[in-house]
Amino acid sequence: MAKLEQLIKELCPNGVEYVPLKAIAQIGTGSSDRINATEDGEYPFYVRSKTVLRSNIYLFDEESIVIPGEGGIGDIFHYVNGKYDLHQRAYRIHFINDKVNTKYGYYYLAEHFKKFIMMKAVSATVTSIRKPMIENFLLPLPPLTIQREIVLILDNLTKLTEELTEELEEELTARKKQYEYYRDKLLSFTYDVPRVTLGDVCIKTRNINWKDTDGKYYYIDLTSVDRETNEIQPEQIINAYNAPSRAQQIIQTNDVLFATTRPTLQRYCFVPEQYDGQICSTGYCILRANPEMIMPKFLYYTISTKDFGIYVENNQKGTSYPAISDSLVKRYSFPLPSLKEQSHIVGILDKYNTLTTDILSSLLTESETRRKQYEYYRDKLLTFKEAGE
Repeated sequence: MAKLEQLIKELCPNGVEYVPLKAIAQIGTGSSDRINATEDGEYPFYVRSKTVLRSNIYLFDEESIVIPGEGGIGDIFHYVNGKYDLHQRAYRIHFINDKVNTKYGYYYLAEHFKKFIMMKAVSATVTSIRKPMIENFLLPLPPLTIQREIVLILDNLTKLTEELTEELEEELTARKKQYEYYRDKLLSFTYDVPRVTLGDVCIKTRNINWKDTDGKYYYIDLTSVDRETNEIQPEQIINAYNAPSRAQQIIQTNDVLFATTRPTLQRYCFVPEQYDGQICSTGYCILRANPEMIMPKFLYYTISTKDFGIYVENNQKGTSYPAISDSLVKRYSFPLPSLKEQSHIVGILDKYNTLTTDILSSLLTESETRRKQYEYYRDKLLTFKEAGE
């Protein structure tokens, strides 16, 4: 950073010129469609996604920046150097001025292009862009020596951030697997324990009669349960006039909800007190524990096991939109110890779950801190005084 500051002081003390991209770059789309994609293709194929496909043809052989023309506007940027194929709604920005370092341009657009586009928007989002919008984006042009120094710093910062993120993700995965291993081991009994089905230990639930109520309710649909945290996060409040057709089931505190639509996604949750008496979609199977036979939390931990996941996968029906019926869910057989033993196991799993959650939270916080730190330095490096100000 000190070297860069000294270079700026020496080479452009009065600021830098801001130049529109149309004056220094070729800008245009490709002509290929996704039908060109081949799994083992020789060349990278850039479409309107962060995912880079492969193709057996190439349209360009150059150093350039690729951005989508639709979807992910301002969030997706690719730096390209070599032969590549390009989608008909993805744009290439190829600099034809020898005063521009392409990698520098890539970093600058990644930092500032979205802000520029949003200023042009008439709504809260931009769903597509056209060539003139890109052409009028202003790129500051400090001397190449400064551009190269910025690229060197950001390349190193990017590499370090990616390495740290990878380490954190590996640690997150290891912690999750460790928890799952001990949970499944605790619930796989080495001694003789009677087996029951979920249907044996669950009691009946009831549906709402919308004609008899003028109340308002939180609606838990298939998107309301976070798959990572297994927590309910409803966004919609419904009543008799706007309730979706699937908004039928009344839930209670300590119910266990399991999504029977696309069930291998393992979308399930334990209903906390604040959602007592609210409404969930018929896309969930409600498992309401009979307290004389099973603890609700033991029921919750049972359906979170690998064994239950395998059972669901083997019994789901359909291909494009698989599902499993409530009746099949309730036929799942598992070992059921005494209530005293259940309480002991639940106590252990609750403590371990809390410990694991705290560790995961710390790791996620660390990852977010690293990301913000990177963005701070990137913003600082790519902010210039304009000449003549």
